[in-house]
Amino acid sequence: MLSSSSSAVKNLPLRRRLCFLLKLVCFVSSVLIFCELLIYYVVIFQCRWPNVKGGAHVSEKETSASVLKAIILADTHLLGEIKGHWLDKLRREWQMERSFQTALWLLQPDIVFILGDVFDEGKWSSPQAWADDVRRFQKMFKHSAFTELVVIAGNHDIGFHYEMTTYKVNRFEKVFNFTSGKLITRKGINFVLVNSVAMEGDGCAVCRTSEAKLAALSHKLNCSQQKPNHSNKRCSDVEKLPASEPILLQHYPLYRKSDAECTGEDSAPPEEKNIPFKEKYDVLSQEASQKLLWWFQPRLILSGHTHSACEVLHAGRIPEISVPSFSWRNRNNPSFIMGSITPTDFSLQKCFLPFESRVFTIYCAAGALLVILVLAHVQLLTPPFYFAQRLISKHKAV
Repeated sequence: MLSSSSSAVKNLPLRRRLCFLLKLVCFVSSVLIFCELLIYYVVIFQCRWPNVKGGAHVSEKETSASVLKAIILADTHLLGEIKGHWLDKLRREWQMERSFQTALWLLQPDIVFILGDVFDEGKWSSPQAWADDVRRFQKMFKHSAFTELVVIAGNHDIGFHYEMTTYKVNRFEKVFNFTSGKLITRKGINFVLVNSVAMEGDGCAVCRTSEAKLAALSHKLNCSQQKPNHSNKRCSDVEKLPASEPILLQHYPLYRKSDAECTGEDSAPPEEKNIPFKEKYDVLSQEASQKLLWWFQPRLILSGHTHSACEVLHAGRIPEISVPSFSWRNRNNPSFIMGSITPTDFSLQKCFLPFESRVFTIYCAAGALLVILVLAHVQLLTPPFYFAQRLISKHKAV
């Protein structure tokens, strides 16, 4: 059987064999191009910016001009030289780069926020490894001058509190121009950047500096909003900021017992939802959480760290959105948040990226079809057309 098949292949005209080979190359190339490039355009093209109202006293024209389009993502975890396998790096970083660059091209955001854990091994990487990680990050997340990129520090970037040092914090701040207690104001909207790793409350040097900046910024914002508990005398020499209530951006979520109340297809798996969170490790402590809420009275809090989505209300009125991981290494269904934000309102919409399981399904189906085509070509598998033709001829003979 095998000898007759091999002789049949040898007897095929060279032109026919080359034509079949060319068809196989085109088929394989088409599958690769779709799964590794076009699928990102197909999926992200379906995402739309949410509509937002600018307030009762704002005209439609003014509202349109004041809307800030923001993309929020978290926990990219670029692999390092210690734990990162080269193939895993290649695959995950290609996925994130294509997703990010496609989103920039299709959605044209004004600003992008990354809520910490940019790197996986920043907490212990050497200067040379750090420089290599930064170089790869800048390549993956390059952007035009029309889009601003703001990066928040996470525990994998500078270490958990017991690993955090001034050197690691300064190294991160130098690359990303990040400081805890920094205020970014765009289109009259106040964003407060928080180094949540430094909210330990134990009086460490980094913690004291971070909390002092946050307290000073809180005073400025409260004076600008003319809060009743801030007298005119206390605010007389304070720089006036836009009166918009701030949005907090941080890596750790505020305190919550667990993810038991979180819902949605990208929330934590059922077996993990009821596991209690550890304060100062999974979430901020109750004391630090209350302090941030009291200082800023934010209208929205955006956080990462858990790798899963969650939405909770603090004090019954302040929403916090936990943004899931942007890396396929952590999730089968990564996503990012699209926010349309004005000084008085906001609207958020989630944009899911291609499911990795679906990409693998496409590859498996294409591989099975490829095997069938090759077997049929070398006559080890009877093509369906000829098989049906033989059945019909046998039926007529009978």
